[in-house]
Amino acid sequence: MRKNVSKSARRLSLSALVAAATGSLLMMAAPLTAQAQAPIVIKFSHVVAPDTPKGKGAQRFKELAEQRTAGKVKVELYPNSQLYKDKEELEALQLGSVQMLAPSLAKFGPLGAKEFEVFDLPFIFKDDAAFRAVTDGAVGAELFKKLEPKGIKGLAYWDNGFHIMSANKPLHTVADFKGMKMRIQSSKVLDAQMRALGAIPQVMAFSELYQALQSGVVDGTEGVPSNFYTQRIYEVQKHITLSNHGHLAYAVIVNKKFWDGLPADIRSQLEGAMKDSTTYANAIASAENATALDKIKAAGKTTIYTPTAAELNEWKKALIPVHKEMESRVGKATIEATYKAAGFSLPK
Repeated sequence: MRKNVSKSARRLSLSALVAAATGSLLMMAAPLTAQAQAPIVIKFSHVVAPDTPKGKGAQRFKELAEQRTAGKVKVELYPNSQLYKDKEELEALQLGSVQMLAPSLAKFGPLGAKEFEVFDLPFIFKDDAAFRAVTDGAVGAELFKKLEPKGIKGLAYWDNGFHIMSANKPLHTVADFKGMKMRIQSSKVLDAQMRALGAIPQVMAFSELYQALQSGVVDGTEGVPSNFYTQRIYEVQKHITLSNHGHLAYAVIVNKKFWDGLPADIRSQLEGAMKDSTTYANAIASAENATALDKIKAAGKTTIYTPTAAELNEWKKALIPVHKEMESRVGKATIEATYKAAGFSLPK
């Protein structure tokens, strides 16, 4: 009898141990399964409003990326400098604090990729087609290669049209700029541009611009209509000049280590999503800026001025020498390759 009881007890003990071990294994496996099923998170940070061409392009990428990866990727959007300001965001990307950005092309000069400042040269692009001939060709690809040693992978160029000028006084002639404190992005080319006009350049984060204009810390700025409207710049600037002297564009970039570490199928799906969202963002930029300008006009707070041909020629005469001045910084070869792709020739 004791033998039978002993055997039964042993069987029960063994069963209990097996059950306990199995339970423990299941409990250990559960977090691993959950972890395996957790989506890959891409934090996409930028400094403008959601209802701008850049903001809408980012939203389209989010939708396409999540759809095409069947939820394996989750894109978190952080517009309006919610996470980082202009000067902070590139360092955050390199550290892996965010995975994706869409900074303006002027931001790469301070990072050491000075060749990107070719895009800041005044009057270098006659139209959007000239700009895209540069970004979609060999020049654009070569510039993206400059970012890779810095831990950054370039994915796409997003266009946002032509720069206009604003101030609390009319800016019609070069003489009107004398002594004006004009906000610029951190670009030596833009610095030289404002100095050539007789203005005093002031580097400032985009998120701080409205308050700086309102308080008089700076007198004026350059930018595109969609940003002027969404950031309410027109409320604190009495005059806008449709100079079209510069071109604003962004590079969608990603942390290279993060990108290279993605599964090949996921990376391919994201590349497709980026390609299609780029087509979308570029297509809406012109219409969005035109609509924004109409809304600024309708608000009635700002006088909008179109320069005469003679006035623009005066601007060009003052600004084109900046091209030669910046050869030592941007690189003569880069400037000449951009000229060729854009169909630009120096006035004689």
